[in-house]
Amino acid sequence: MSTVKTDTGTTAATDHRTSSLVAPLREKFGDKVLCEQTTLTGMPVLWVSRGALINVLAELRQLPEPFEMLFDLSAIDERLRSHRHGLPDADYTVFYQLLSVSGNRDIMLKVALSEHGLSLPSVISVYPNANWYEREVWDMFGIHFDGHPNLYRILMPPTWQGHPLRKDHHARATEFDPYTLTVEGQEKEQQALKFEPEDWGMKRQSDHTEFMFLNLGPNHPSAHGAFRVVLQLDGEEIVDCVPDIGYHHRGAEKMAERQSWHSFIPYTDRIDYVGGVMNNLPYVLAVEKLAGIQVNDRINTIRVMMSELFRITSHLLFLGTYLQDLGAMSPVFYTFTDRQKGYDVIEAITGFRMHPAWFRIGGVMQDLPKGWDRLMQGFVDWMPARLREYEKVMMENSLVRDRTKHIAAFDATNALAWGVTGPNLRATGCDFDLRKQRPYSGYENFDFEIPLAQNGDAFDRGQLRIEEMRQSVKILQQCINNMPAGDYKADHPLTTPPPRERMLEHIETLITHFLQVSWGPVLPGNESLQMVEATKGINGYYLTSDGGTMSYRTRIRTPSFPHLQQIPVLMRGGFVPDLIAHLGSIDFVMADVDR
Repeated sequence: MSTVKTDTGTTAATDHRTSSLVAPLREKFGDKVLCEQTTLTGMPVLWVSRGALINVLAELRQLPEPFEMLFDLSAIDERLRSHRHGLPDADYTVFYQLLSVSGNRDIMLKVALSEHGLSLPSVISVYPNANWYEREVWDMFGIHFDGHPNLYRILMPPTWQGHPLRKDHHARATEFDPYTLTVEGQEKEQQALKFEPEDWGMKRQSDHTEFMFLNLGPNHPSAHGAFRVVLQLDGEEIVDCVPDIGYHHRGAEKMAERQSWHSFIPYTDRIDYVGGVMNNLPYVLAVEKLAGIQVNDRINTIRVMMSELFRITSHLLFLGTYLQDLGAMSPVFYTFTDRQKGYDVIEAITGFRMHPAWFRIGGVMQDLPKGWDRLMQGFVDWMPARLREYEKVMMENSLVRDRTKHIAAFDATNALAWGVTGPNLRATGCDFDLRKQRPYSGYENFDFEIPLAQNGDAFDRGQLRIEEMRQSVKILQQCINNMPAGDYKADHPLTTPPPRERMLEHIETLITHFLQVSWGPVLPGNESLQMVEATKGINGYYLTSDGGTMSYRTRIRTPSFPHLQQIPVLMRGGFVPDLIAHLGSIDFVMADVDR
């Protein structure tokens, strides 16, 4: 029986449910299941042959407790990696992470590819949300997916040369020739962005009407960032639409390959840029798994407290802009006022507001300041009445209900098929929240409920987030009442530099401090993964260490990416105002989509 490393750092036998999952696959597919890889991801990782991929995925999709969701799909350029002992030869690896809500478990399949045979069959027939993920792998790595209907670039411009996440692609602007844009070059770029309906299987006219094609965005207040949706319209009715992303892509995963384990933390703040330390959490937890670091109860509680405070500020931003999209002018001023009250507490504790980058590997940047509990209590006392007011004035408003009830509704089956997580999934009645199903960072010690809705429409998605803020306030109160004693960082050589007073007393501590600051920690070669219930859904960091001071591969799976991919399925047959209401109800930011 294979072994895995648990979150507590102890080695344990793979549980019975995992063994009962792997054994039937080996029995049915024989030598097409090449091997099982031991990792720190907390799930079975199976290497399968290229020819068996679709059949294995279909088998997992049809189990009594099926893997309903393709949670993530990406690739790794293996050509410079040295810690691959016992694994199939591969120049590139494509991995498929599947999630079972009914069974509350995961599995990862990997396929090895040589650089002379960079192709795989598309798995859209099994998991429809593979569409965008396969396009991203083609864009970033140049791996072709046979049978994909629209294998075009998705994050990079259509005119881009090369595949950025390959190891031989430049990572810094200084490694490129100086950038110039001539008038002729600008015209070429503009022409490349021109939408051609035929490329997407659309007709310009039917027997009875000529369709209009309308660009919504990429610069439009209702697009919530640099996001473009091309609409095929018959009057006000949406016949079809094509979401177009990538305008906010900054190469966050590429940057991770050039930053030390510590220095990448501020970059995580800029993914969901209104999520603050919520973005730090999955990254530092995944690094701590690689390093074998355990943190104390005080650190866990501080992390939960600050994450839930950022959940409230993020939801307040959502609520104000959502109602503004529906035509209400006043709510955004009220929600932003309350959001600033939250930021006042955040700034008092961390020294920063939106992007504190305050969590650290093995702890937090500094201990809680004197008087933190008084400030936090003031915010906790303020919010409940405000939430009741929002519910009364906004969600009980007849115009809001008319604009959002039964609009862009979907059920749990549809949500899981398209990779929808977080409040948008729970609005369908699906009770899946990682804080309860797979507690991390001490969430198991808190008393709170998971709000659910039933209709899965734009109204429920708004109402549910108000309920989530109430539960976050409840968690904050428990943090105030029960903050454990202890240090704010783990006593471990791979965590943040040791306290200055110890550094000045011991030469070994001085050396450790020097290496940590100038070089950074060296983490053992392995793979780890951490998923958290972030503000917009499940956020996951899948880290690959090759035994160095930097990540060999950092995969950032964000919730907003699949949420936007679902738009055409919901909006066909709807109207333009319905699309605006739906865009507001999703709660996305483009940095979370494009990375």
